[in-house]
Amino acid sequence: MKARNTICLWYKDDAEAAANFYAQTFPDSQVTGVFRAPTDFPGGKAGQVLTVEFTVCGVPCMGLNGGDVFHHSEAFSFQIATDTQEETDRYWDAIVGNGGQASDCGWCKDKWGLSWQITPRALTDAMAQGGAVAQRAFAAMMTMQKIDIAKIEAAVRG
Repeated sequence: MKARNTICLWYKDDAEAAANFYAQTFPDSQVTGVFRAPTDFPGGKAGQVLTVEFTVCGVPCMGLNGGDVFHHSEAFSFQIATDTQEETDRYWDAIVGNGGQASDCGWCKDKWGLSWQITPRALTDAMAQGGAVAQRAFAAMMTMQKIDIAKIEAAVRG
């Protein structure tokens, strides 16, 4: 059964490459369909890849090759929860190392301009505690690009 709600992501012309990268990088992710335009369309020709159906960590998505009209922004991001530093490093390094861009506080952008938050559960758990623990964890996070779990845990301990 198809999902009732699917995230549609606009790409210039490389939705298939992006979907394949996500499927190779994240667990419970796969490309489930590649659909070609049945006729010419504004900015494209019949037979070109028009849409790609895929999942990212189980979330259903569709990539639309719509041309250079709209661009991704930080107003939308995937937040990927991680359990270990190794997992955090693996996802961060995959995105940034594949033509992406590092940013602050666990955020990065892939080479297609899509924003990702690679967020260790140690950070979200610390923030959920509130009070002084959250303040210390938040202050530590504000000094980082990729999140360092050991530094977050040290901040939690005080």
